[in-house]
Amino acid sequence: MVERERDEGEAARALTSGPLQQQEGAAEGESDEKAGDEREEEEDDDDDDRDEEGTEWSEIRLAIDELSPPARLKHGDGDGKAAASSLPTLRFLALSHLLVRVLDKIGPTMAVLRLDVQRNIERLQELYLLDPAKYSTLTGILEKEVKEGTARKVDSCARAVLWLARSMDFTIALLQSLEEDSEQQQSLAQLVEAAYEVSLKPWHGWISSAACKIALKLIPERKVFTSLLLGMGQDCSALKDEIERLALLLRPLLDDIHSMMARFRLDRLKST
Repeated sequence: MVERERDEGEAARALTSGPLQQQEGAAEGESDEKAGDEREEEEDDDDDDRDEEGTEWSEIRLAIDELSPPARLKHGDGDGKAAASSLPTLRFLALSHLLVRVLDKIGPTMAVLRLDVQRNIERLQELYLLDPAKYSTLTGILEKEVKEGTARKVDSCARAVLWLARSMDFTIALLQSLEEDSEQQQSLAQLVEAAYEVSLKPWHGWISSAACKIALKLIPERKVFTSLLLGMGQDCSALKDEIERLALLLRPLLDDIHSMMARFRLDRLKST
């Protein structure tokens, strides 16, 4: 009787310490290790997110991102390769806002141009908000004003689109000249004046030209402007690469906008 109880006890211990129990223990160990790995991965992801959130992008990098195919799709730009004639109004406004921020870095000397840009943005934005579906593209806006006979008026949205595009011409011309003059043989004032001569001056009347001529005398030092253009942790070499990339993306878009304005015979409008 005693021997039978002892045998049964040994059998029970054998079962509890046998292969099945060992497999369960191993499974629990693997589960714990897997959970630990997942926690580590989550912590790594959190660190990556913190790095991304802590990165301050420059206006140039933001513009590049806005012009990239994913951004075009986000704003409803078809396959991301649509012509400027179907350029979403929201994306054009986003680029225009970035333009204002670049002008701010030149300083108060660009106050006149900045004010014009801001007014044009607000005018275009107000019309868009009246009917976002109807005015979702620049073409829709121009067609509406041409049909109504208001496209050539001083306060038209067609003029706003035209002058915003010309202001972008000025900005990209300035940035490219800054990038090309790597030996810094010219001052910022000289670069700004050269960009103005090829982009805005042909369309300015004597009042606007006189105001810009005065502003050129108050341009800050070149190194100050360059340092303000740099994003966090960015060097001049990276800035040069980004300017080249921005020009590659923005130039074709601006050419398409000017072609669109020409089709509506609005490309030769001037200011006072």
